[in-house]
Amino acid sequence: MSKPSIYGLTLTELTAWLLDHGEKKFRAAQIWDWLYVKRVGVFDAMTNLPQKGIELLKQNFEMGTLREQIHQQAQDGTTKYLFQLLDGNLIETVLMPHEYGLSVCVTSQVGCNIGCSFCASGLLRKNRDLTSGEMVEQLMMIQKDLDSQGKGERIGHVVVMGIGEPFDNFEQVVAFLRVINDQKGLAIGARHITVSTSGIVPKIYEFADIDWQVNLAISLHAPNNELRSRIMKINKAYPIEKLMDAVDYYLQKTNRRITFEYILLNGINDHKEEALQLAKLLEKKRHLAYVNLIPYNPVEEHSEYQRSEKDSVIAFYETLKKRGINAVVRKEFGTDIDAACGQLRSKQIKKERQRKAEV
Repeated sequence: MSKPSIYGLTLTELTAWLLDHGEKKFRAAQIWDWLYVKRVGVFDAMTNLPQKGIELLKQNFEMGTLREQIHQQAQDGTTKYLFQLLDGNLIETVLMPHEYGLSVCVTSQVGCNIGCSFCASGLLRKNRDLTSGEMVEQLMMIQKDLDSQGKGERIGHVVVMGIGEPFDNFEQVVAFLRVINDQKGLAIGARHITVSTSGIVPKIYEFADIDWQVNLAISLHAPNNELRSRIMKINKAYPIEKLMDAVDYYLQKTNRRITFEYILLNGINDHKEEALQLAKLLEKKRHLAYVNLIPYNPVEEHSEYQRSEKDSVIAFYETLKKRGINAVVRKEFGTDIDAACGQLRSKQIKKERQRKAEV
């Protein structure tokens, strides 16, 4: 059985583990400094630890559970990384430059079982959940890449919107968030972190009950049950009425704004009728609702879906705005590389299968 990643432990958990193994409490802070401030790549580099302590860590933890396989950089600076895990599985992570700083889109599962009919991530079924350590290491790999460029840049924002459904891996995602938010670690502010869910209702309630300021985004993509069930299977388990009840609970509990993600699909969900329905759905919560209109990145396997025409996007946006709904058309990233989430991974797995078939 493989050893867990050292990055999966919070500082509190690491302190308790060291005490249980006869080490001094202050060693935890030293180790975290080596991990997150000095960002060393091997335990042996932790030179202020006794050799006995280093050997203890090496015997019980991994440090480096990801290997970079492919590194694609778009003209706009967006960088997509394909990482291989220790068990051979592949995941994607994306670095996106914004005017307000650098943001990373993190993957939470190997594959996805939600089955949204337009999504590249769901082309391959879920193999397993990622551990919190594997999620933290996605950030560490990218931060070390930034360090190597000598520009002094650091990751300032994180979105858990990569491959997988974060709330289907709730405990590990929460543990990941606690590690990256710690002021002695990567120190990424809670308000600079967003978790996106397709609508696992019980976990929205649970997320609302956590006392923190991490942002929540809902992948909505349709304003009525008939359409949403057609393109998103999860709506059959948690229809819009139940989803909105959970949203109302979250808003009442936290008084924090929710982002509603809405991918515009040509001739499917981009008519004025859907815009009016969406405005009606959100009107009573519009003071804390924000709609992110997303141009669709076509996926070869989902040829029935195409991106909406520019005029349709503008009309949809203006319809929402006229009815008092805060909305924005999301800036596109990485359009000259495999832009859709999961697309690079899917292509690479397909190539490997073809190669094996030809042998």
